[in-house]
Amino acid sequence: MNRENEIATILVDIFYHIHKELGPGLLESVYEETVCFELFLRNIPFERQKGISVIYKDVKLPLGFRADIIVDNCVIVEVKSAESIAPVHLKQGLTYLRLTNLKLGLLVNFNSNLIKDGIKRVVNGL
Repeated sequence: MNRENEIATILVDIFYHIHKELGPGLLESVYEETVCFELFLRNIPFERQKGISVIYKDVKLPLGFRADIIVDNCVIVEVKSAESIAPVHLKQGLTYLRLTNLKLGLLVNFNSNLIKDGIKRVVNGL
């Protein structure tokens, strides 16, 4: 199993436990905080709200977007607490992967009744 899939398996377990304990309906920031806390407890390296620059017309712009969480330098996690994950969120996730040269992203919508229905994988050449 590659590192991305190992991390994804751990993250899905984290999402499940958080959703089981807290349930849907909280702000994204609360879920982001709890995911980071769980990663910390498991001693898994992560960066939160990491600014990612974008190169446009050969110029490196200082900030293109902020990734919610980058786990072990190989998986981007985008945390949502919305009615549903829209197609634009999946496109956004793929763009984030392309711009960071990462291969796997997880979009997680904690506002789902069942967390398994709220997790979407986005893949860039994996």
